[in-house]
Amino acid sequence: MKISEIYASLQGEGLLAGTPSVFVRTSGCNLRCHWCDTPFTSWEPVGETRSAAEVGAAVESFGRRHVVVTGGEPLLFAEVTDVCSGLRQRGHHVTIETAGTVLLDATADLVSISPKLASSAPPAGTPGGWQARHSQARRRDDVILALMARGPYQLKFVIDAAADLAEALGWIDDLAAAAPEGVDRSRVFFMPQGRSGEELARTTAWLQQKCHAHGIRLAPRFHIEWFGHTRGT
Repeated sequence: MKISEIYASLQGEGLLAGTPSVFVRTSGCNLRCHWCDTPFTSWEPVGETRSAAEVGAAVESFGRRHVVVTGGEPLLFAEVTDVCSGLRQRGHHVTIETAGTVLLDATADLVSISPKLASSAPPAGTPGGWQARHSQARRRDDVILALMARGPYQLKFVIDAAADLAEALGWIDDLAAAAPEGVDRSRVFFMPQGRSGEELARTTAWLQQKCHAHGIRLAPRFHIEWFGHTRGT
């Protein structure tokens, strides 16, 4: 599988925010979000081909228990199954971060699902027909429900405007109606869109009020506040 980077940092989002972790970032994605903050794994994917054993050895060298397998879209790679199972056998807590559009038989201690809203599509006329391809692929409720049923999960929606908020709330209702046990709202987060502290602050200013009104958790993107929009953080 193609790996763009493996590094140690602090988890910046969700239930485990602030946890010292090793990040394994795969390179390659089936979507093209226009605000993607890791274009080196999607629009222009770069990296080196590494085996599951090589990835495991690199993770072990950092000496941290928590591991985050992210991307791009890590569930595109069959080898991720061996990476996750090997790390868990060695006592690591593994989080998989996915857009919830691809199903792979990979086990994790936490599945972090970030469904992509309609506003994530690139502009019309984007080379490669990516607006249509992205729009057709971005919503797979069957995949999301299957991932939720496997065990502990969290749902993270990136919110930039009022239309995003309305779509996310409706999507949560749809999933709750389809899931046998509904949706645990304590595991749902709304994240402000932004690739700088200033952008995050502008979105958070109104989003925090909406989260309070609808009983949804706000997920500050701490890694951008702490480190800025830079690789390896």
